[in-house]
Amino acid sequence: MSNSIIPTSLKDKQINWGGALRHHSARWLAILLLVLMIIYPLALMVQQSLLVDGQWSLANYIKFLSPNASRSLTALWGSVWLSLASAFFAALIGVPLALLFERFELPAKQFLSAIATLPIVLPPLVGVVAFLFLAGESGMLPRLLQAIFKLDAPPFYLRGVSAIIVVHAYSFYVYFFLFTRAAFKRLDGATIEAARSLSASNWRIYWQVILPQLRPSISAAAILVFMISMASFSAPFIFPGDYRVLTVEIYNNKLQGDMPMAITQSVMLGMISIAFLYLNLRGEQTMVSTGQKGVPLPPRPLKSRQSRILAGVLALVATFTLALPHLTLLLISFVKNGSWTTQILPDTFTLENFVTLITASRAADPVINSAKMAVLATSLNILFAVIFAYWHTQKRRISGKWSEAMIMLPWAIPGTVVAIALIVTFNKPHWFTGGAILVGTFWLLPLAYFIRHLPVVYRASHAAFLQFDRSHEEAARSLGGGNLLVFRRVVLPAIWPGVIAGALLAMVMSLGEFVSSILIYTFSNRPISVAILGEIRLYNLGSAAAYGVMLTIMIFLVTWLSARWSELR
Repeated sequence: MSNSIIPTSLKDKQINWGGALRHHSARWLAILLLVLMIIYPLALMVQQSLLVDGQWSLANYIKFLSPNASRSLTALWGSVWLSLASAFFAALIGVPLALLFERFELPAKQFLSAIATLPIVLPPLVGVVAFLFLAGESGMLPRLLQAIFKLDAPPFYLRGVSAIIVVHAYSFYVYFFLFTRAAFKRLDGATIEAARSLSASNWRIYWQVILPQLRPSISAAAILVFMISMASFSAPFIFPGDYRVLTVEIYNNKLQGDMPMAITQSVMLGMISIAFLYLNLRGEQTMVSTGQKGVPLPPRPLKSRQSRILAGVLALVATFTLALPHLTLLLISFVKNGSWTTQILPDTFTLENFVTLITASRAADPVINSAKMAVLATSLNILFAVIFAYWHTQKRRISGKWSEAMIMLPWAIPGTVVAIALIVTFNKPHWFTGGAILVGTFWLLPLAYFIRHLPVVYRASHAAFLQFDRSHEEAARSLGGGNLLVFRRVVLPAIWPGVIAGALLAMVMSLGEFVSSILIYTFSNRPISVAILGEIRLYNLGSAAAYGVMLTIMIFLVTWLSARWSELR
């Protein structure tokens, strides 16, 4: 039958059926790819943990949980107690700092706020290295105190579990600071004024009126910090001492060839992390449901001259203290390799470290590799995140809960667990890799970055689509626009600033990624974080710091761009 005698309505139906079929195929192809890259590796890792000599067995878990001979159980409890201590001390810093910034009119508050969030710019490994230079066994601060008090040995230096807690408290208090500040902005000022009218003391107001309103935000920050601390690898790896944590035990077992135990440990750590992700999501719902209707109180001005002077001094001390690790890293980056040995402060400075990093091809390779892999992983993040966020919010053709849970799952899984799952999955040929073995190749590490940071871009894209007015899309379709044209010319420009903000954040995380990198990197894709560790092992402290400064600058620029994009939303 010729096309000329087919009714127009039938032609439209044929076209619509073809478009629907293409959409249906593309949708399930995207889901299949996510299953193969996220669910399948994790499921295969669980399966491998239950196999002993090809037979189903719980022997690995019995060994893990054995209180007599298991280092794993010791490491598990070590991780739990370390995470609790990290959350406690981070809260001791972050909550009072938020109270100070929101309840009092401080001088140069905007500048001080930027300084207070500095730790979030430092990648995890770079922050640990900065503390190593500042207060480690050969650090500047212990040597300075030894010289001042004329002691035979430094009075203290960071090591073991105390060092890890100090680094975690400094790195993670930002979450309490930001969450609590946001909660302060939602405080119901009417309840505070009512308490004052009833002659309640300031202490009672803080304890019985303000704190209950802050509790959901503080709890959410505590759960988040607990999750991050459980997954932490850099600080326990650099400051190990005799304290065991599960992430480092996984790494050690992998290096020693005990993959069955490394896999079992990864499964246990993943299960704990998923449980706390669930608690974190419940905490977010509580934060949303407890919004206040009253107008928050304005900050209290500092009226007396003494209080203003005291606030200024405290602000300067806090600024210097918070910036000290950054300043230390910057100082050491100009130190000539091998020249800083027993001196309190370095005395030989040079630009050689940066010149070598920029001009020498081998030295610049880690910088290029990190940038290349971050861009590749983030590009894939944007593609998948936009597709799924569009289908979830605009088309509503995918059952939201299970598919969204699949996308958000990597947010709960520590980088160590993701790396082990990818090693287990891609150490043999598969049909979906074209028969190639990805372990030992360039491509496995960008895949790990993509998996780990997909939730970040997805949440940003999801939020952007929720703010999109669908009437614009419907108007464009009524004017004859096709699906692709409407999406490209109407939908994408509207949601793009939000997507880019999330993508730049994911790129920041990829640039500083160390946990997955140390387990699956190869010589051809050695990132900056692994290069920093290599220089420290060679005692090339200046080169290690120069890499850290370069990485921090890259992350600062990307973070600044992300903030600029967010302002355009």
